[in-house]
Amino acid sequence: MKTDFIIIGGGIVGLSTAYHLKKQNTRLKVVVLEKESKIALHQTGHNSGVIHSGIYYKPGSLKAINCKKGYDQLIQFCNENGIKYDLCGKIIVATGKEELSIMAGIYDRGVANGLLGIKKINAQEIKEIEPHCVGIEGIWVPQTGIVDYKDVSQKYAELFIELGGEILFDQKVQGITSLGNSSEIQTQSSSFETKWIINCAGLYSDKVAKMTNSELDVQILPFRGEYFNIKSEKEYLVKNLIYPVPNPNFPFLGVHFTRMIHGGVEAGPNAVLAFAREGYDNRTINLKELFETFGHSGFQKVALKYWKDGLYEMYRSYSKSAFTKALQRLIPEIQKEDLEIGSAGVRAQACDSKGNLSDDFLIFEENNIINVCNAPSPAATSSLAIGESIVSLALKKYN
Repeated sequence: MKTDFIIIGGGIVGLSTAYHLKKQNTRLKVVVLEKESKIALHQTGHNSGVIHSGIYYKPGSLKAINCKKGYDQLIQFCNENGIKYDLCGKIIVATGKEELSIMAGIYDRGVANGLLGIKKINAQEIKEIEPHCVGIEGIWVPQTGIVDYKDVSQKYAELFIELGGEILFDQKVQGITSLGNSSEIQTQSSSFETKWIINCAGLYSDKVAKMTNSELDVQILPFRGEYFNIKSEKEYLVKNLIYPVPNPNFPFLGVHFTRMIHGGVEAGPNAVLAFAREGYDNRTINLKELFETFGHSGFQKVALKYWKDGLYEMYRSYSKSAFTKALQRLIPEIQKEDLEIGSAGVRAQACDSKGNLSDDFLIFEENNIINVCNAPSPAATSSLAIGESIVSLALKKYN
C-alpha cells in the first residue's frame, strides 16, 4: 500500500493528527496503523478524564501553550459533537504551612497562563466548595472539568474516516526502512510505503523513533498510576475534584479525588514504576522491558534522586492503609473500607541518558518523520492543539 502519511498509534494524539490532516487536505491518503484491535486502549483509554486548565505548567512551555489552546478547542468540539462534559471546577488544597509557598507559585503560573476566575480561598471557603475537605488555604480553579476521552477519541476516528481516512488494526510496526524520498513500514502482516511518518506510539514511541535514529537520546520509563473507587454510599464525601499541593521533589501531582463524567468517584493515582510498558498491575512483568529500564543510565540517575519517594509510592501500592492515610490528609472521614480496587494507567515518561525527565511535550522532526516522544498529561486536553501543530509542521514541508 502506498500512502502520503502514515500515523503510527491510534491514541488520542494520533487520531487528532489524522483528523486534522484529512480536514486540511481531503486529497491526502492518510492511514493510521494501530497495533491493537481497537483505538485508544492504552494511555488514552486509562485516562482519568480530567479537562486540565493549564495552571501547573511553566508559562511559555509547549504544555502551557497547547493546553490553553487545546482546552478551548476541546470544549468547542464537545459542544459541536454532543459529547458530554462538565466544567465542574477543582480546588488545590494546602494542608500544611510548608505548602503555602509552593501553592503561591502555582497560582502565579495560572495567572501568567491567562486563567480567569482562579482565586485563593481560605479554610472556610474550602468547606463551602467541598464540605468534607480540610485545608488551611486553597486555590479555586473554575476551568477544570471532566469528560470521557474514549468518547472524544471515537469521534475523532469517526470524522477522520468520514473524510476518507483509514484505520488499520492489528498492525504492530516491526521495522522502518528509508527509500530516499519515502519510507517502507513493516508490520507483522503487511508492508506500507509512505511519504511521511508521524510517530504517535505513546509507550513505544521511543522504540519506533529508534528504528530510524538509533542515536536518539530518549527512553520511555513506564510509571503506573493506580486508583481506588469510592463506594457509592460514600461518594457524597466528594462533590467534584480535590487536589493536594504537589510535592516539588517528585514529578507527579499526588493522590487526589476525581468525580467521573459517567458517575462514580476515583481516588488516586500513585506513581510506581511499572514492570512492563503495559503493566497495569504489579503482577504483569515483561523481563526484557524491565531490564531495559533498569539498564538505562538515565533511570539509574532518576532512581538515585527519587529513591525515597519511589519507595514510599511502591509501599503505598501494596498497602491500602498507607494509600488511605494519604487521602485522609484531604478528607479525614475517608476510611479504608470505603475504597474498592479501581482502574490503573501507565504514563509514558521520557528520560534522557543524564536522568532528565522531560517536563514538556517532546517532538522531533527528521527528514520525512515526525516523532512525538513525550506527550503526557495534559496531552488529552491538548490533543486538538497538538494535532494541529504537528500537521502544520508536516504540511509545511510536504507542500
